[in-house]
Amino acid sequence: MLLKRNNMVNRNIYAEILKAKAEKRKLLAILLDPDKIDWGNFEQLVLKINQAGASHLFIGGSQVFSSKIDELIVRLKQECTLPVVLFPGNPSQISDRADGILFLSLISGRNPDYLIGHQVEAAPRLRNTGLEVISTGYIIIGSDSETAVSVVSMTKPLDRSNSEVVAATAIAGEMLGKKLIYLEAGSGAKLAVPLEMIELVAKNVAVPLIVGGGIRSHKAIQDAYDSGADLVVIGTAFENDLEFFDR
Repeated sequence: MLLKRNNMVNRNIYAEILKAKAEKRKLLAILLDPDKIDWGNFEQLVLKINQAGASHLFIGGSQVFSSKIDELIVRLKQECTLPVVLFPGNPSQISDRADGILFLSLISGRNPDYLIGHQVEAAPRLRNTGLEVISTGYIIIGSDSETAVSVVSMTKPLDRSNSEVVAATAIAGEMLGKKLIYLEAGSGAKLAVPLEMIELVAKNVAVPLIVGGGIRSHKAIQDAYDSGADLVVIGTAFENDLEFFDR
């Protein structure tokens, strides 16, 4: 039945993010794409995750073809203590083995599938899991080239030179009840979200602000924090170099 609900397990992921924001304590998520896991080097991957000082593990991608999402999450939770949060490109990436899910709505685009369509498809399934569902306003920012998320979602990113429109979109997301705002330059983007844009959005919304895409150095992480990001996501930089956090 649609209205049936399992006993939900309170993981307190969002409460901890709010607490960190109130304490001005910055958070760091490592994003893992299941399609890009080197299973032969898994122990080294886990070792480097545990040494990174991250606060969260995000799992997902714009397109994921791997059938091992459940296995990946189970093995990570056996060897890591970080909360595992799904960052799904579509409902096929849902796993009840995770702790929570960013319930993304692509508010920077006008494709109904990514504004509400996939969410409707996913909702009955999510209702019967123990996942903590965290409503997230997802905003794609233009880079120097087309990114996977733009291609898959068939939407245009917002102009990186127009911070006012991005801030207005973030404000609208907050007014719609989104618990998080996520500024995304895109996986593998060569240009990160502009710092002045992060700053303007941070000044105009009260909910926690996530920033990801195109961040390739420790300085870039710190710059995003200094501009107002509450949580920074590192994906490609760590994916391409497991020594990234060591330096």
